[in-house]
Amino acid sequence: MNRRDFAALALSLALGMLGVGCSGGKSDPQAEAPPPLKVQSVEDRNVFHVDRPERFQLTHAMEHIAAPELKVTGTVNPDISRTVPVISLATGRIVEIKARLGDTVKKGQLLLRVQSADISGAFSDYRKAVADEKLANVQLERSKLLYDRGAIALNDLQIAQDTEDKAKVDVETTAEKLRVLGNTSLDQPSGIVDIHAPISGVITDQQVTNAAGVQGLSSPNPFTISDLTYVWVLCDVYENDLGNVHVGENADIRLNAYPNQVFSGTISNVGPVLDPNIRTAKVRIEVRNPGLMRPGMFVTATFHGRQKETRAAVPATAILHLHDRDWVYLPESGSQFRRVQVVGGDMLPSNMQEIVSGISPGQQIVANALEFQNTVEQ
Repeated sequence: MNRRDFAALALSLALGMLGVGCSGGKSDPQAEAPPPLKVQSVEDRNVFHVDRPERFQLTHAMEHIAAPELKVTGTVNPDISRTVPVISLATGRIVEIKARLGDTVKKGQLLLRVQSADISGAFSDYRKAVADEKLANVQLERSKLLYDRGAIALNDLQIAQDTEDKAKVDVETTAEKLRVLGNTSLDQPSGIVDIHAPISGVITDQQVTNAAGVQGLSSPNPFTISDLTYVWVLCDVYENDLGNVHVGENADIRLNAYPNQVFSGTISNVGPVLDPNIRTAKVRIEVRNPGLMRPGMFVTATFHGRQKETRAAVPATAILHLHDRDWVYLPESGSQFRRVQVVGGDMLPSNMQEIVSGISPGQQIVANALEFQNTVEQ
């Protein structure tokens, strides 16, 4: 090796050692990079592969014309126009109660008796008025006799006639006061007032007990009677649904206590003011009470819209109720079937059921969903 070749070899070795020192001992970044992500497909749980799909009978969803429905909850309330308070104008102490909360009473039935000093005072005024009227009548007859004989002037006769007329007015006024206070017998003075039912109905409120006191109009009403022949169903309807509710239309009422019975009512009022908290309006439905409706009962009211809609109708056996949802099975290509969630509606004749949403009329579905589900789970 000559001198020139030796110098070139030494230079190349020095450059190699310098490159290793500058790298600081770091590894290759490509070697330290994470491996690439792998995307794995997950099988659709609503798609089923079956052998011999011809075993499962298929059917077509029929076309069903129906009006849109709105279902809301509400409560039964007495008709305010048929609710009458029982009052006692006389002040006193209750000595006897003849009815209780929840009783059915007839108009004119005795409800309670009140011992009142107002009646005693009114009787005293009435008896005095009767006595004054008798005296005024005697004086009038005497004045007529004296006037006919020329013993008195016409003015004296007119004064006697005026006194008699005023005495009659006092008798009528005091007698009417007794009747207003509740005493209808003017011949037998008594300090007891009988309070009778003003209408026929059910006692829906009671505010008195035996030996309690009443202070006339300033005290709470002893009883409240409601005629439950007709009742009100008050519902809360959201602002977005008010377009489906119209005064004068009919609504179907189902009591939670009797879910299999349907009653018909008429919408009589839609509240003009919304509740600012829940954005609902009160809707009042008047319903004839067959005797089952009690104030406070919970109900479900169904309102029927004016515009008709086209929906699907399928056999009831084609719907599978699973996990609080409704499903149907639709055939796909080959031997695949897809499970589709639907919203079931009302039952129709011939064991058919309405489908509100999920499928359209004309689509093919499995006729017996339960049989299909049991087969694929085996």
